[in-house]
Amino acid sequence: MEFEYGYIGLFTASFLAATVIPFSSEAILMGMIAAKFDVTWSIIVATAGNWLGGLSSYGIGYLGKYEWIEKYLRIKREKLEKTHRKMAGKELWISLFTWLPGVGDVIAVLLGVIKVNFLNVSIGMLIGKAARYIVWAVLTLKILEQI
Repeated sequence: MEFEYGYIGLFTASFLAATVIPFSSEAILMGMIAAKFDVTWSIIVATAGNWLGGLSSYGIGYLGKYEWIEKYLRIKREKLEKTHRKMAGKELWISLFTWLPGVGDVIAVLLGVIKVNFLNVSIGMLIGKAARYIVWAVLTLKILEQI
């Protein structure tokens, strides 16, 4: 695997992975670390790309209308409002889980749809996504030590 696009490629992959496009940015991160790219910069770039991608999903949800959600996602307004009430005051903690494969994108969009506090979502999303890439980097380094 070649990494000719370096950090730009990692940023792009990480951004796309945080949208509804299925993509494994972790594999790119691991490959870059194995190819001797700087670990700290790789974590920072992957986190920034994934965080901004997640915020774009939040933004899409924020711009969405309940009518669109009901029509295209078949989620009733009452269910969204009930979910919002349950999430009230816990937005920061819930946004930590936007890193989860598959459901993380849905969480980000849902947080936007129900218009939770942007600052809380931003902070939680950043912490969660950074923690994930740090764990992947450490695991990669441990694996490389064994080789």
